[in-house]
Amino acid sequence: MKSAYDTPALRRSALILDAVASSSTSLVAADFSKKLDLPKSTTHGLLLTMQELGLLKKATDGTYQIGPKIMHWAHAFLNQTNLVQEFQHVMLDYSDLDDHTITLSVLDGNNVVYLSCRNSRGPLGFTFKMGMHLPAAFTATGKIMLSALTDEEIRLRFDHEWPEKMTNRSVSNIDQLLTEIHQIRKSEISFDNGQIREGMFCLGVGIRDFSDQVIAGLALSLIESEATESNIDRVISTLRKISVDLSERLGAPRTNMHPDD
Repeated sequence: MKSAYDTPALRRSALILDAVASSSTSLVAADFSKKLDLPKSTTHGLLLTMQELGLLKKATDGTYQIGPKIMHWAHAFLNQTNLVQEFQHVMLDYSDLDDHTITLSVLDGNNVVYLSCRNSRGPLGFTFKMGMHLPAAFTATGKIMLSALTDEEIRLRFDHEWPEKMTNRSVSNIDQLLTEIHQIRKSEISFDNGQIREGMFCLGVGIRDFSDQVIAGLALSLIESEATESNIDRVISTLRKISVDLSERLGAPRTNMHPDD
């Protein structure tokens, strides 16, 4: 929504940068005029100024690319962004989940490593700890991060070694894992139905960064008796909101977020 302080030139410059960043082909000045419905003279003036400021660079064939100044800002953004701090900040808005265990993890080879854990006040029968490693193939966060890879990439990861099962429910081979992964890609929600500990049920979502890549997994753990259909639906809805909130704080674009967010 535009405010009383809206600056048209700045807004148009941002739209030009968005067009360059999202286009699958290189754009020339006429493309911007057409895409943004701007007079050629206005477009020309904006492009010259953006080149002068290092926001764009012009190739010899007349096409435009993102300029070096943008990378300078991107590096500054990354230096100021801390995944764990952002996670902890976002979770302050979800005190209604205090009775549940919430974990944040990243991939470390074929394992996940836990960066932050907020254990529930009630008994879960399993305590997550910072720095803990668990097999990615069995965990909700691991499965959601693996789902961002291709089937071939996943097969290559587990080509030489399969993790030792932690429970009778742990997936036994790559084909079982890929069956779960295919479903996860459709729903964008992962499940651990007692594969880490019998009687514990976990749901996971992915966390994206400014490059729109899944860089981490977020999971909520329940005891199996709490995993009713209505409770799961409620938890999934909340997890998706947390995923969007945290991903946005890391610079992820909203365009590829879940439509219900």
